[in-house]
Amino acid sequence: MTMTCRITDKEKDKNKKTAIILLSGGLDSAVSIAKSKAEIKKGIIFDYGQISFKYENAAAKKLAEHYGFELITLKLDWLKKIIHNGLTSPDLAYKINNFSDKKELETSMKSVWIPNRNALFINIAAAFCEAENIDCVIIGANKEEGETFKDNSETFIKKCNELLKFSTNTNVKVLAPLIKLDKKEIIQEAIKLNVPLEYIYSCYSGLKKHCGKCESCLHLKNALILNKRKDLIKKLF
Repeated sequence: MTMTCRITDKEKDKNKKTAIILLSGGLDSAVSIAKSKAEIKKGIIFDYGQISFKYENAAAKKLAEHYGFELITLKLDWLKKIIHNGLTSPDLAYKINNFSDKKELETSMKSVWIPNRNALFINIAAAFCEAENIDCVIIGANKEEGETFKDNSETFIKKCNELLKFSTNTNVKVLAPLIKLDKKEIIQEAIKLNVPLEYIYSCYSGLKKHCGKCESCLHLKNALILNKRKDLIKKLF
């Protein structure tokens, strides 16, 4: 007689990975919550002097409440002191005229680049993971932004995981559920997974509604247009 072993729901829960998610309140981190196969224990949002922090934080709080996990806000005052660009000063913001022009996208990237930001955020979250016996750090890195921002690329995620083998004793991993998706596909996932997109804030400007002119807004708006979601464009912009 052949015996079969049934895995109970409790046993499944024991085997499920746990995670801390890096939240910005924007599209990518919101969809990463819903798409993650790990159980999210906490979210972390960073205040490093960005002019949009007020609205990013409000969006992150709504998302954390909706999905039922704790949100931690960490201030990086020292980082505020060493950056002065389009994310921290409205007068330095770069408005893109041609979204398909790679040179313009590169100029925009340089105007909002924060030195070592994603590596810094991942390492801080990894420290929390090791201290609290949590398995993973989740980040909303994706294929489309990875083409412009090298710290959103698949190579970057792989290198972070190599580093964490040596910088943590519990072998904390970085997961990027959207790393092979562009923005159009991310919106498709959001719709499929019932992500409350009306909560998100993805703008660099610090205005109450999305400005529709910065690079982040243009990525979002273009993806919504491609998915024929004019209703969300009206709500967000």
